[in-house]
Parts: sequence; structure tokens; C-alpha cells
Amino acid sequence: MKVASMIKDLQYNESRPTIQVLFETEVGKEIRIAFKKGQVMKEHKTPFPIVVEIFEGAIDFGVNGIIHNLKKGDMVALEGGVPHDLKALETSTVRLSLNKADSAKRVEDVAKNS
Repeated sequence: MKVASMIKDLQYNESRPTIQVLFETEVGKEIRIAFKKGQVMKEHKTPFPIVVEIFEGAIDFGVNGIIHNLKKGDMVALEGGVPHDLKALETSTVRLSLNKADSAKRVEDVAKNS
């Protein structure tokens, strides 16, 4: 059994979203992304399918240039190769479920370069 918390030890970076791997399983990785209001993750793609959940706050989630306003409790699933971007409309916490073959470093690099 693995245990993690979406709220414990939550940290924010002043200049970009904060990425933290909560745990890995045989099939995937669970990642927490902490956004301060106005922070963005520029358009990017993932090679594998992902699931994004807005745990707290509100995010403009762009997919192929179309903005979807997601709020607390909303979830979205994307296939690999789909261009998407995120902008925090308020301080927000996002749960990202990655395929085991995907890399948390790739997500960190997107945040650093946004």
C-alpha cells in the first residue's frame, strides 16, 4: 500500500508551478502540481495518455487552442500527443496521473520552461 496527501507539505514556487511526485505504482505515477494565481504551463504534449484533476482552485485548460475552464472537482483525460496548456485562475492544486513509461522530469521541465 502507498499513501500520499494532496494537502500535506504543499509548497508553492514564486515563479513557476511546483511539481511533486506523490508516488509510483506498477502502472503509473501520481503527481501534484501547485500553482499560484497566474502561473502557467505553456503548451506541450505528452507521449502517453494522462488524467488531470483539479483538486483545488480553477484552471484554464487549453486543448488544441480551445480554453476549458476547469474548477475544483473537474477531471479531464487526454490521449498522448494532444497539445495542451494550463493557466491558474486562482491558487490551485492539480493532480496529474501519468503512464508508468512517462517521466516526471518531463513535467518538471515543462514547468521550468513556462
